[in-house]
Amino acid sequence: MNSRPTAWRNSVLALVVGAALSLAFAPFGFWPIAILAPAVLFWLWDGVSPRRAASLGFAFGSGTFAAGTYWLYISINGFGKAPAWLALALMVALVALMALYPALLGYLANRFMPSRGAVRWLVGLPAGWTLLEWVRGWFLSGFGWLSLGYSQTDSWLAGWAPVGGIYTLSGWLALMAGALAMWRVEGTRALRVVLPVVVLPWIAGFLLMRIEWTQATGGPVDIAIVQGAIPQDQKWLAENRDESLRRYRDLTFSAFGTPLIVWPEAAAPDLANNLVPYINDLADAARQRNSSLLLGLIRAEPGELNDKGEPRVDYFNSILSLGDDFAWYDKHHLVPFGEFFPVPEAVRRWMRLMNLPYSDFSRGAAHQPPLQIAGLSLSASICYEDAYASSQIVSARESTALVNVTNDAWFGRSTARHQHLQISRMRAIEAQRFLIRAANDGISAVIGPRGEFVARAADFEAVVLRASITPRSGVPPYLRFGNQPILFLVIVGLLAALWMGRRRLVNR
Repeated sequence: MNSRPTAWRNSVLALVVGAALSLAFAPFGFWPIAILAPAVLFWLWDGVSPRRAASLGFAFGSGTFAAGTYWLYISINGFGKAPAWLALALMVALVALMALYPALLGYLANRFMPSRGAVRWLVGLPAGWTLLEWVRGWFLSGFGWLSLGYSQTDSWLAGWAPVGGIYTLSGWLALMAGALAMWRVEGTRALRVVLPVVVLPWIAGFLLMRIEWTQATGGPVDIAIVQGAIPQDQKWLAENRDESLRRYRDLTFSAFGTPLIVWPEAAAPDLANNLVPYINDLADAARQRNSSLLLGLIRAEPGELNDKGEPRVDYFNSILSLGDDFAWYDKHHLVPFGEFFPVPEAVRRWMRLMNLPYSDFSRGAAHQPPLQIAGLSLSASICYEDAYASSQIVSARESTALVNVTNDAWFGRSTARHQHLQISRMRAIEAQRFLIRAANDGISAVIGPRGEFVARAADFEAVVLRASITPRSGVPPYLRFGNQPILFLVIVGLLAALWMGRRRLVNR
């Protein structure tokens, strides 16, 4: 009698274990699940057909992203005011798309890789998982949320982040998962291989955490983060405009004398073009008190001519730097269906006809130099741009600190704000630099070069968060080489596993 669960129970198990994987990330932080959950999936793939492995992978991925990104519905329906059917359809579409990645890995593994042995468990599956995480981070604009490595901000494995970046951490976790699955399937005889694989990365990570990859290049710089805590459903109401501007002005005035004052993303509830006197007054007052301002603003610029010969208006989600120099940073990596709609013009006309919400921002340049302000060289990002580590490497390499301005109020009191904060912490660890994180209603924080909290503001409170950061220079291995080393290793590993599997099929 077969003691393994029946097929439908396996599917339910894959779904539940996939959902449990979301608990490895903030705010829960049960990071060992990032090893155990993939290990269970690898075990469930043992001995089943390629199509069955694909369906199990799809169930696992559906559970992970349904549980881990449920907050998309809150954003699209609750604050975006899209109809419930549209919000649900977009969420289901994203979950299904993300679930295709483990489904693809399951099919490839059981169709082309060896059915047993170290090549399958310790090479093919970990390499395939890591490579598909990387693909997921850029394909169709990319969605790197819930990559395994983000769960390790508070473990010894974080010592690997400045060496190889987030996908190196994911690779180690997938390798450990493969080792556990190998032990479960092949028994105690595999322990002599499994134990070193599970133990050594942690020891190495602990030792790597002791290395100073960057050095202080100056004295501490005092900074202040203005967290306005204006509810998202109130922010853009015309009747609240003046009160919102007054709140940010008053909080900013209370911080004058601090060398650098930072606002969150799109803090002012109007176009910067309509606020020139307001901004000039703030800048003049700040200059008199030896303060510099970094303001999250929406701005408009004349663009190319349309079919009628009229100039199109381009809107940018931006950061305005008001210090010794005047400079803009424009968001490059826009949010699909939030800041731009990747649909044909015919669909846009239909959305306007149906009175459905849509908007389009223009992209900033792919590579923008750090902002020079208050004696700091700041590598800037807006909102979830900080989830794309490789796109920030050049700027981070030239910087002495990082800054991210965001507005996670779009996701209410969900887990999204905590997950996003964890991503920001990983960027600080990779670059080994301080990171200033300004959010509208949380979670504003100052993060140290090892991902530690220097200061953290309370959620949903209008406050000025004060802290000091130290400019740092130096190029950790990840900022020097990017993802190329880990990509080379996983591609070679995956090809080797596929070749070994094909050779065994031919020799049968």
